[in-house]
Amino acid sequence: MSWLPKSPKARRRLWIVAAVAPILALAVGLSLYAMRDSVTFFFSPSEATLEKAPEGRVIRLGGLVEMGSVKRSNDGEVAFVVTDNLASTRVVYRGDLPDLFREGQGIVAQGAFQADRTFRATQVLAKHDENYMPREVQESLKAKGEWRPETEGPAA
Repeated sequence: MSWLPKSPKARRRLWIVAAVAPILALAVGLSLYAMRDSVTFFFSPSEATLEKAPEGRVIRLGGLVEMGSVKRSNDGEVAFVVTDNLASTRVVYRGDLPDLFREGQGIVAQGAFQADRTFRATQVLAKHDENYMPREVQESLKAKGEWRPETEGPAA
């Protein structure tokens, strides 16, 4: 075995490393496997394709609430359209919306797509002051050239 070190001390260290490395790799692999469901990806409406955001996968969808799209029903359900000016997605949410939720403003909704590609939100986050837009939405709009610089402000 010419590849082994000649020193007994170095040889012992090599065997310890050889024994510990697979155990450590297994622990990291199991940790990553266990966390796979807790990772939530962010998409804009134009990025939320069937391949990237399949039905039932929990994601965050962000963009601007389209003007004139908010429809409230008597049972507490709210439907609205989120757009990034390239594509639009219908969002359905049951519950109380944030106080600062309104048309034309940036939001991030967490939930999953249904079979008809309607986004069923479980949580809706809205801006918290006049200059705020969620960082993911801001970066997505800037990348697409749709950012309105007159409203640019600090991101959270």
